[in-house]
Amino acid sequence: MHVPDGFIDAPVSVAAGVFAAGAVAVSLRGARRELDERTAPLAGLVAAFIFAVQMLNFPVAAGTSGHLMGGALAAILVGPYTAVLCLSVVLLMQGIFFADGGLTALGVNITVMGVVTVVVAYGVFRLLTGVLPRTRRSATASAFVAALVSVPASAAAFTLLYWIGGTTDIPIGKVFTAMVGVHVLIGIGEAVITALTVGAVLAVRPDLVHGVQGTLTAPLKLRVDGELVDAPAPTREPEPATAHRSNREPEPATAHRSNRGFLITGLVSAFLLAGFVSFYASASPDGLERVAADQGIDEKAEEHGAADSPLADYGVGDIANARLSGGLAGVIGVSATVVVGTGVFWVVRRRREDERGGPTRSDHENA
Repeated sequence: MHVPDGFIDAPVSVAAGVFAAGAVAVSLRGARRELDERTAPLAGLVAAFIFAVQMLNFPVAAGTSGHLMGGALAAILVGPYTAVLCLSVVLLMQGIFFADGGLTALGVNITVMGVVTVVVAYGVFRLLTGVLPRTRRSATASAFVAALVSVPASAAAFTLLYWIGGTTDIPIGKVFTAMVGVHVLIGIGEAVITALTVGAVLAVRPDLVHGVQGTLTAPLKLRVDGELVDAPAPTREPEPATAHRSNREPEPATAHRSNRGFLITGLVSAFLLAGFVSFYASASPDGLERVAADQGIDEKAEEHGAADSPLADYGVGDIANARLSGGLAGVIGVSATVVVGTGVFWVVRRRREDERGGPTRSDHENA
């Protein structure tokens, strides 16, 4: 649902841009509480993974396709504030380099795809995990429902903005019915992708899933005389009295090594999805494009400001082979997104350390 230039008039686009900038500013501050030395690289990976999966349009109806928005996935994995930053990085990269989503509509896209989806999805997820049994299966099911709800909510948000500042005179009831109807179908695909990804991460590294922190921890049970009892809490060997802080410095490095395989696997998966699997994605217009063509919303659509970009439309301009061109563009996009995203999240994390006067012991223990 990348809104192009010309769908929404200038005043509403500016207002949406101001709102989006405010949301990003709030998220930069909130993300300081969510990011540590483990989750900063993970957040960069999540942004790159969302970029890759958004290239995989899947069919939802005759002549219509959809793709992952990623708000639910990012919010559950790395937290709502960091998720808004993830989506903002992805949308910025897509708009500037790939001519996907209008430049003057960037604020609209961040608001609709990056803020609404995150807020709705995370709220639904936390509500469900608060009332359902604290199991991985329940968390995965909650992720499915949260993602499913977030997509039509995003479509409804676009409809509201179009009602206020649409550039064509179309009955808003028709726009709402068409947008929400097709995005319910797209939401099913979003829910499947989100649930599979969250479930996979929960299976191997539940400690890295922000949305379940403190909810999937249960005391170990032992069977004694036929009854289950809580196991005694594990004890740690006391540190020698002469131990100094310098002796404990390797702890964060150990955390990095333990995460390295997981991060490499995720990054390789993103490269494969963007560089190879994307060639087999549906070529049909997505939900917004279909509704815009059917309802006449696109009558005043404008040419993208980055239409001359060498990576426009997810292809490398000088390469004639479509498979190679699209695959290389995808690899470039994933690489740029993970570099920019990880850089942003490391800066945010460093600001957290600066405010605290340096890394804290809790940071090392959490790692």
